[in-house]
Amino acid sequence: MNKRPFLTHEQALSIMAQYPTPFHIYDAKGIQANMAAFNDAFRWNTGFKNYFAVKATPTPAILRILQAEDSGFDCSSLTELALMEKLGISGEQIMFTSNNTAVVAFKKAREMNVIINLDDLNHLTYLEQHASLPDVISFRYNPGTLKSGNTIIGHPQESKFGITKGQLFEGYRLAKDKGITRFGLHTMVASNELNHAYFVETAVLLFELIAELSSQLGIHFEFVNLGGGLGIPYRPDETAVDLQQVSHGIQQAYRQIIVANGLPDLRLFMECGRFITGPFGLLISKVQHVKQSYKTYIGLDANMNHLMRPALYGAYHHISIFGKEGVKPQDEVDVTGSLCENNDKFAINRLLPHLDVEDIIAIHDTGAHGHAMGFNYNGKLRSGELLLKENGTIVEIRRPETIEDYFGPMKF
Repeated sequence: MNKRPFLTHEQALSIMAQYPTPFHIYDAKGIQANMAAFNDAFRWNTGFKNYFAVKATPTPAILRILQAEDSGFDCSSLTELALMEKLGISGEQIMFTSNNTAVVAFKKAREMNVIINLDDLNHLTYLEQHASLPDVISFRYNPGTLKSGNTIIGHPQESKFGITKGQLFEGYRLAKDKGITRFGLHTMVASNELNHAYFVETAVLLFELIAELSSQLGIHFEFVNLGGGLGIPYRPDETAVDLQQVSHGIQQAYRQIIVANGLPDLRLFMECGRFITGPFGLLISKVQHVKQSYKTYIGLDANMNHLMRPALYGAYHHISIFGKEGVKPQDEVDVTGSLCENNDKFAINRLLPHLDVEDIIAIHDTGAHGHAMGFNYNGKLRSGELLLKENGTIVEIRRPETIEDYFGPMKF
Protein backbone atom coordinates (compact mmCIF):
# COMPACT_ATOMS: atom_id res chain seq x y z
CA MET A 1 0.00 0.00 0.00
CA ASN A 2 1.31 3.44 -0.94
CA LYS A 3 0.57 5.67 2.03
CA ARG A 4 -0.11 9.25 1.03
CA PRO A 5 -1.22 12.22 3.15
CA PHE A 6 -4.78 13.45 2.68
CA LEU A 7 -3.26 16.92 2.18
CA THR A 8 -1.40 18.09 -0.92
CA HIS A 9 1.84 20.05 -0.73
CA GLU A 10 -0.04 23.18 -1.80
CA GLN A 11 -2.65 22.69 0.91
CA ALA A 12 0.04 22.20 3.54
CA LEU A 13 1.81 25.42 2.53
CA SER A 14 -1.45 27.35 2.55
CA ILE A 15 -2.37 26.06 6.02
CA MET A 16 1.11 26.76 7.40
CA ALA A 17 0.84 30.39 6.28
CA GLN A 18 -1.85 30.78 8.95
CA TYR A 19 -1.05 28.03 11.46
CA PRO A 20 2.63 27.47 12.32
CA THR A 21 3.93 23.95 12.73
CA PRO A 22 3.70 21.61 14.48
CA PHE A 23 0.00 20.82 14.43
CA HIS A 24 -2.32 17.86 14.20
CA ILE A 25 -4.88 17.95 11.41
CA TYR A 26 -7.86 15.64 10.85
CA ASP A 27 -9.91 14.72 7.80
CA ALA A 28 -13.60 15.20 8.69
CA LYS A 29 -14.89 13.47 5.56
CA GLY A 30 -12.74 10.40 6.18
CA ILE A 31 -13.82 10.07 9.81
CA GLN A 32 -17.51 10.49 8.98
CA ALA A 33 -17.42 7.95 6.15
CA ASN A 34 -15.49 5.43 8.23
CA MET A 35 -17.94 5.67 11.14
CA ALA A 36 -20.88 5.25 8.75
CA ALA A 37 -19.25 2.18 7.16
CA PHE A 38 -18.61 0.69 10.59
CA ASN A 39 -22.27 1.03 11.55
CA ASP A 40 -23.38 -0.38 8.20
CA ALA A 41 -21.20 -3.48 8.59
CA PHE A 42 -23.07 -4.47 11.77
CA ARG A 43 -26.55 -3.41 10.72
CA TRP A 44 -27.70 -7.03 11.04
CA ASN A 45 -27.66 -6.59 14.83
CA THR A 46 -30.53 -4.48 16.11
CA GLY A 47 -29.11 -2.11 18.68
CA PHE A 48 -25.48 -2.32 17.53
CA LYS A 49 -23.41 0.60 18.80
CA ASN A 50 -19.74 1.47 18.77
CA TYR A 51 -18.80 3.34 21.94
CA PHE A 52 -15.92 5.44 20.64
CA ALA A 53 -12.97 5.36 23.06
CA VAL A 54 -12.86 9.02 24.09
CA LYS A 55 -9.28 8.63 25.33
CA ALA A 56 -8.16 8.18 21.71
CA THR A 57 -9.21 11.65 20.53
CA PRO A 58 -10.91 13.74 23.24
CA THR A 59 -11.53 16.70 20.96
CA PRO A 60 -15.08 18.13 20.89
CA ALA A 61 -15.19 18.77 17.13
CA ILE A 62 -14.21 15.15 16.42
CA LEU A 63 -16.68 13.80 18.97
CA ARG A 64 -19.45 15.86 17.31
CA ILE A 65 -18.73 14.23 13.95
CA LEU A 66 -19.07 10.81 15.57
CA GLN A 67 -22.20 11.78 17.51
CA ALA A 68 -23.87 12.70 14.21
CA GLU A 69 -23.18 9.13 13.05
CA ASP A 70 -24.93 7.69 16.13
CA SER A 71 -21.74 6.78 17.97
CA GLY A 72 -21.76 6.07 21.66
CA PHE A 73 -18.82 7.07 23.83
CA ASP A 74 -16.58 5.01 26.11
CA CYS A 75 -15.25 7.08 29.02
CA SER A 76 -12.56 6.06 31.50
CA SER A 77 -12.23 9.06 33.82
CA LEU A 78 -14.09 11.81 35.63
CA THR A 79 -12.78 14.41 33.18
CA GLU A 80 -13.98 12.42 30.17
CA LEU A 81 -17.43 12.19 31.77
CA ALA A 82 -17.37 15.95 32.35
CA LEU A 83 -16.38 16.46 28.69
CA MET A 84 -19.41 14.42 27.60
CA GLU A 85 -21.65 16.43 29.93
CA LYS A 86 -20.37 19.67 28.41
CA LEU A 87 -21.31 18.28 24.99
CA GLY A 88 -24.82 17.45 26.24
CA ILE A 89 -24.26 13.70 26.04
CA SER A 90 -25.36 11.46 28.91
CA GLY A 91 -27.33 8.33 29.80
CA GLU A 92 -26.78 5.08 27.94
CA GLN A 93 -24.98 6.87 25.11
CA ILE A 94 -21.99 6.53 27.45
CA MET A 95 -20.28 3.47 28.86
CA PHE A 96 -17.98 4.17 31.80
CA THR A 97 -15.16 1.64 31.84
CA SER A 98 -12.70 2.61 34.54
CA ASN A 99 -10.27 0.84 36.86
CA ASN A 100 -9.07 1.64 40.39
CA THR A 101 -11.97 4.09 40.29
CA ALA A 102 -12.31 7.05 42.64
CA VAL A 103 -15.57 7.70 44.49
CA VAL A 104 -16.03 11.06 42.77
CA ALA A 105 -15.91 9.38 39.35
CA PHE A 106 -18.51 6.77 40.33
CA LYS A 107 -20.75 9.52 41.70
CA LYS A 108 -20.50 11.45 38.44
CA ALA A 109 -21.27 8.32 36.44
CA ARG A 110 -24.38 7.72 38.52
CA GLU A 111 -25.43 11.36 38.28
CA MET A 112 -25.24 11.11 34.47
CA ASN A 113 -26.98 7.71 34.51
CA VAL A 114 -24.42 6.11 32.21
CA ILE A 115 -23.76 2.40 31.79
CA ILE A 116 -21.15 1.46 34.38
CA ASN A 117 -18.80 -1.36 33.47
CA LEU A 118 -17.14 -2.69 36.63
CA ASP A 119 -13.48 -3.70 36.56
CA ASP A 120 -13.38 -5.20 40.08
CA LEU A 121 -15.75 -7.60 41.82
CA ASN A 122 -15.52 -5.45 44.97
CA HIS A 123 -16.70 -2.39 43.09
CA LEU A 124 -20.31 -3.56 43.11
CA THR A 125 -20.50 -3.13 46.89
CA TYR A 126 -18.20 -0.08 46.74
CA LEU A 127 -20.55 1.57 44.25
CA GLU A 128 -23.56 0.79 46.41
CA GLN A 129 -21.88 2.22 49.52
CA HIS A 130 -20.52 5.43 48.03
CA ALA A 131 -22.95 6.29 45.22
CA SER A 132 -25.91 4.06 44.34
CA LEU A 133 -26.58 0.96 42.32
CA PRO A 134 -27.50 1.55 38.66
CA ASP A 135 -30.28 -0.16 36.73
CA VAL A 136 -27.82 -2.16 34.64
CA ILE A 137 -24.64 -3.93 35.69
CA SER A 138 -21.79 -5.01 33.44
CA PHE A 139 -18.51 -6.61 34.45
CA ARG A 140 -15.24 -6.55 32.53
CA TYR A 141 -14.09 -10.12 31.95
CA ASN A 142 -10.41 -11.04 31.85
CA PRO A 143 -10.12 -14.46 30.14
CA GLY A 144 -6.56 -15.06 31.37
CA THR A 145 -4.78 -17.79 29.43
CA LEU A 146 -7.85 -18.45 27.26
CA LYS A 147 -6.84 -15.51 25.04
CA SER A 148 -3.48 -14.23 23.88
CA GLY A 149 -2.72 -10.52 24.04
CA ASN A 150 -0.29 -8.42 22.05
CA THR A 151 2.57 -5.96 22.50
CA ILE A 152 0.53 -2.88 23.35
CA ILE A 153 -1.98 -4.32 25.82
CA GLY A 154 0.02 -7.30 27.11
CA HIS A 155 -1.20 -10.80 27.96
CA PRO A 156 -4.57 -10.99 29.76
CA GLN A 157 -3.26 -13.07 32.68
CA GLU A 158 -0.73 -10.32 33.45
CA SER A 159 -3.20 -7.46 33.04
CA LYS A 160 -4.56 -5.31 35.86
CA PHE A 161 -7.89 -5.13 34.01
CA GLY A 162 -11.01 -7.23 34.52
CA ILE A 163 -12.09 -10.18 36.64
CA THR A 164 -11.93 -13.97 36.36
CA LYS A 165 -14.67 -16.31 35.20
CA GLY A 166 -15.34 -17.47 38.77
CA GLN A 167 -15.64 -13.86 39.91
CA LEU A 168 -18.12 -13.20 37.11
CA PHE A 169 -20.48 -15.84 38.45
CA GLU A 170 -20.12 -14.43 41.95
CA GLY A 171 -20.64 -10.86 40.75
CA TYR A 172 -23.75 -11.45 38.69
CA ARG A 173 -25.24 -13.62 41.44
CA LEU A 174 -24.65 -10.84 43.96
CA ALA A 175 -26.09 -8.22 41.59
CA LYS A 176 -29.19 -10.35 41.07
CA ASP A 177 -29.59 -10.72 44.86
CA LYS A 178 -29.45 -6.92 45.13
CA GLY A 179 -32.43 -6.64 42.79
CA ILE A 180 -30.66 -5.75 39.57
CA THR A 181 -32.41 -7.15 36.49
CA ARG A 182 -30.47 -5.68 33.56
CA PHE A 183 -27.08 -7.12 32.67
CA GLY A 184 -24.25 -6.74 30.19
CA LEU A 185 -20.81 -8.31 29.69
CA HIS A 186 -17.58 -6.75 28.44
CA THR A 187 -14.02 -7.67 27.59
CA MET A 188 -11.02 -5.91 26.05
CA VAL A 189 -8.09 -8.16 25.30
CA ALA A 190 -6.22 -6.72 22.31
CA SER A 191 -5.03 -3.44 20.89
CA ASN A 192 -4.24 -2.63 17.26
CA GLU A 193 -4.93 -6.20 16.12
CA LEU A 194 -5.08 -6.77 12.33
CA ASN A 195 -6.22 -10.40 12.29
CA HIS A 196 -10.00 -10.44 11.77
CA ALA A 197 -10.27 -13.97 13.22
CA TYR A 198 -9.10 -12.70 16.61
CA PHE A 199 -12.32 -10.71 17.07
CA VAL A 200 -14.53 -13.58 15.96
CA GLU A 201 -12.80 -15.82 18.53
CA THR A 202 -13.47 -13.20 21.21
CA ALA A 203 -17.15 -13.09 20.24
CA VAL A 204 -17.41 -16.89 20.45
CA LEU A 205 -15.80 -16.82 23.90
CA LEU A 206 -18.26 -14.21 25.20
CA PHE A 207 -21.34 -15.70 23.56
CA GLU A 208 -20.58 -19.09 25.13
CA LEU A 209 -19.99 -17.44 28.48
CA ILE A 210 -23.30 -15.58 28.28
CA ALA A 211 -25.11 -18.84 27.50
CA GLU A 212 -23.47 -20.44 30.55
CA LEU A 213 -24.16 -17.51 32.90
CA SER A 214 -27.75 -17.20 31.71
CA SER A 215 -28.44 -20.89 32.23
CA GLN A 216 -26.82 -21.23 35.66
CA LEU A 217 -27.91 -17.93 37.18
CA GLY A 218 -31.28 -17.47 35.51
CA ILE A 219 -30.47 -13.98 34.24
CA HIS A 220 -30.82 -12.36 30.82
CA PHE A 221 -28.14 -10.27 29.15
CA GLU A 222 -29.11 -7.16 27.21
CA PHE A 223 -25.76 -6.49 25.61
CA VAL A 224 -22.26 -7.80 25.09
CA ASN A 225 -19.36 -5.41 24.50
CA LEU A 226 -16.57 -7.07 22.52
CA GLY A 227 -14.21 -4.20 23.32
CA GLY A 228 -12.09 -2.42 20.76
CA GLY A 229 -8.67 -3.25 19.43
CA LEU A 230 -9.34 -3.29 15.68
CA GLY A 231 -6.02 -2.22 14.25
CA ILE A 232 -5.00 0.03 11.40
CA PRO A 233 -2.16 -0.52 8.89
CA TYR A 234 0.51 1.82 10.22
CA ARG A 235 3.09 0.28 7.88
CA PRO A 236 2.74 0.46 4.08
CA ASP A 237 3.05 -3.32 3.77
CA GLU A 238 0.26 -4.06 6.26
CA THR A 239 -3.29 -4.96 5.23
CA ALA A 240 -6.29 -3.28 6.82
CA VAL A 241 -8.74 -5.35 8.84
CA ASP A 242 -11.59 -6.57 6.63
CA LEU A 243 -14.59 -5.25 8.55
CA GLN A 244 -17.02 -7.34 6.55
CA GLN A 245 -15.15 -10.51 7.49
CA VAL A 246 -15.20 -9.50 11.15
CA SER A 247 -18.93 -8.80 11.01
CA HIS A 248 -19.79 -11.97 9.07
CA GLY A 249 -17.82 -14.16 11.47
CA ILE A 250 -19.45 -12.61 14.52
CA GLN A 251 -22.90 -12.93 12.93
CA GLN A 252 -22.33 -16.64 12.31
CA ALA A 253 -21.23 -17.14 15.92
CA TYR A 254 -24.28 -15.20 17.12
CA ARG A 255 -26.61 -17.51 15.21
CA GLN A 256 -24.81 -20.67 16.33
CA ILE A 257 -24.69 -19.77 20.03
CA ILE A 258 -27.16 -17.04 20.99
CA VAL A 259 -29.98 -17.89 18.57
CA ALA A 260 -29.46 -21.67 18.70
CA ASN A 261 -29.70 -21.62 22.51
CA GLY A 262 -32.95 -19.68 22.42
CA LEU A 263 -31.43 -16.75 24.28
CA PRO A 264 -33.03 -13.28 24.08
CA ASP A 265 -31.80 -10.86 21.44
CA LEU A 266 -28.44 -9.45 22.41
CA ARG A 267 -27.27 -5.95 21.50
CA LEU A 268 -23.72 -5.97 20.20
CA PHE A 269 -21.41 -3.18 21.37
CA MET A 270 -17.80 -2.36 20.55
CA GLU A 271 -15.50 0.42 21.73
CA CYS A 272 -13.16 1.10 18.84
CA GLY A 273 -11.29 4.39 18.82
CA ARG A 274 -8.10 3.98 16.78
CA PHE A 275 -9.94 2.15 13.99
CA ILE A 276 -12.41 5.01 13.59
CA THR A 277 -10.18 8.09 13.62
CA GLY A 278 -6.56 6.88 13.54
CA PRO A 279 -5.94 6.90 9.76
CA PHE A 280 -7.48 10.35 9.40
CA GLY A 281 -4.97 12.38 11.35
CA LEU A 282 -1.56 13.80 10.43
CA LEU A 283 1.11 15.49 12.52
CA ILE A 284 2.60 18.22 10.34
CA SER A 285 6.10 19.40 11.25
CA LYS A 286 9.13 21.07 9.69
CA VAL A 287 12.78 20.08 9.63
CA GLN A 288 14.55 22.39 12.05
CA HIS A 289 18.10 21.01 11.91
CA VAL A 290 20.07 18.28 10.14
CA LYS A 291 22.83 16.98 12.40
CA GLN A 292 25.74 14.77 11.38
CA SER A 293 27.58 12.87 14.12
CA TYR A 294 27.74 9.08 14.50
CA LYS A 295 24.43 9.05 12.61
CA THR A 296 22.33 11.52 10.65
CA TYR A 297 19.67 13.13 12.83
CA ILE A 298 16.72 14.96 11.31
CA GLY A 299 15.55 17.38 13.99
CA LEU A 300 11.90 18.40 13.72
CA ASP A 301 10.05 21.24 15.38
CA ALA A 302 7.77 18.56 16.87
CA ASN A 303 8.73 16.38 19.84
CA MET A 304 7.46 13.21 21.43
CA ASN A 305 5.10 15.35 23.51
CA HIS A 306 3.18 15.75 20.24
CA LEU A 307 3.25 12.02 19.42
CA MET A 308 4.30 9.67 22.19
CA ARG A 309 3.66 6.27 20.60
CA PRO A 310 7.07 5.72 18.91
CA ALA A 311 8.91 6.47 22.17
CA LEU A 312 6.44 4.57 24.36
CA TYR A 313 5.94 1.40 22.30
CA GLY A 314 8.56 1.60 19.58
CA ALA A 315 5.52 2.09 17.35
CA TYR A 316 5.94 2.69 13.62
CA HIS A 317 4.42 5.80 12.03
CA HIS A 318 4.93 6.33 8.33
CA ILE A 319 6.60 9.59 7.25
CA SER A 320 5.99 11.51 4.03
CA ILE A 321 7.90 14.56 2.85
CA PHE A 322 5.88 17.13 0.93
CA GLY A 323 7.44 18.04 -2.40
CA LYS A 324 9.61 14.91 -2.45
CA GLU A 325 6.89 12.33 -3.04
CA GLY A 326 8.62 10.83 -6.06
CA VAL A 327 12.15 10.91 -4.65
CA LYS A 328 13.70 7.54 -3.88
CA PRO A 329 14.58 6.99 -0.17
CA GLN A 330 18.37 7.07 0.05
CA ASP A 331 19.40 8.36 3.49
CA GLU A 332 19.24 6.26 6.66
CA VAL A 333 18.32 8.66 9.46
CA ASP A 334 16.84 9.05 12.92
CA VAL A 335 13.96 11.54 13.00
CA THR A 336 14.00 13.30 16.35
CA GLY A 337 12.48 15.97 18.51
CA SER A 338 14.32 18.29 20.92
CA LEU A 339 13.48 16.82 24.32
CA CYS A 340 16.31 15.99 26.73
CA GLU A 341 15.57 12.27 26.29
CA ASN A 342 17.25 9.95 23.80
CA ASN A 343 13.99 8.14 23.06
CA ASP A 344 12.51 11.37 21.68
CA LYS A 345 12.45 9.90 18.18
CA PHE A 346 9.72 9.43 15.59
CA ALA A 347 11.80 7.01 13.52
CA ILE A 348 15.08 5.14 13.94
CA ASN A 349 17.29 4.01 11.05
CA ARG A 350 14.52 4.98 8.63
CA LEU A 351 15.25 5.23 4.91
CA LEU A 352 13.97 8.58 3.66
CA PRO A 353 14.62 10.92 0.75
CA HIS A 354 17.40 13.43 1.36
CA LEU A 355 16.07 16.04 3.78
CA ASP A 356 16.90 19.70 4.15
CA VAL A 357 16.08 22.36 6.71
CA GLU A 358 12.52 23.72 6.18
CA ASP A 359 11.29 20.52 4.50
CA ILE A 360 7.71 19.77 5.53
CA ILE A 361 7.02 16.41 7.15
CA ALA A 362 3.71 14.56 7.46
CA ILE A 363 3.64 11.84 10.13
CA HIS A 364 0.75 9.51 9.35
CA ASP A 365 -2.02 7.87 11.39
CA THR A 366 -2.06 10.28 14.32
CA GLY A 367 -5.85 10.58 14.48
CA ALA A 368 -5.95 8.50 17.66
CA HIS A 369 -3.57 8.40 20.63
CA GLY A 370 -1.64 11.32 19.14
CA HIS A 371 -2.48 14.73 20.57
CA ALA A 372 -4.39 12.99 23.37
CA MET A 373 -1.18 11.59 24.88
CA GLY A 374 0.60 14.95 24.90
CA PHE A 375 2.51 16.25 27.91
CA ASN A 376 4.65 19.20 29.03
CA TYR A 377 8.01 17.71 30.01
CA ASN A 378 10.90 20.15 29.38
CA GLY A 379 8.26 22.87 29.29
CA LYS A 380 7.28 21.82 25.79
CA LEU A 381 3.86 23.08 24.76
CA ARG A 382 1.15 20.98 23.18
CA SER A 383 0.21 21.81 19.62
CA GLY A 384 -3.08 22.95 18.20
CA GLU A 385 -5.51 20.79 16.25
CA LEU A 386 -7.05 21.62 12.88
CA LEU A 387 -9.93 20.09 10.94
CA LEU A 388 -10.12 19.73 7.18
CA LYS A 389 -13.86 20.03 6.57
CA GLU A 390 -15.76 18.30 3.79
CA ASN A 391 -15.93 21.54 1.79
CA GLY A 392 -12.14 21.87 1.91
CA THR A 393 -11.99 24.67 4.46
CA ILE A 394 -9.69 24.52 7.50
CA VAL A 395 -10.88 25.33 11.01
CA GLU A 396 -8.92 25.47 14.23
CA ILE A 397 -10.55 23.10 16.74
CA ARG A 398 -7.97 23.48 19.50
CA ARG A 399 -5.50 26.33 19.76
CA PRO A 400 -1.85 25.65 20.61
CA GLU A 401 -0.83 26.00 24.22
CA THR A 402 1.04 29.15 25.25
CA ILE A 403 3.69 29.76 27.87
CA GLU A 404 0.96 31.53 29.84
CA ASP A 405 -1.07 28.30 29.81
CA TYR A 406 1.94 26.43 31.15
CA PHE A 407 2.46 28.98 33.94
CA GLY A 408 -1.27 29.19 34.70
CA PRO A 409 -1.57 26.67 37.58
CA MET A 410 1.78 27.65 39.12
CA LYS A 411 2.19 29.76 42.27
CA PHE A 412 5.04 32.25 41.87
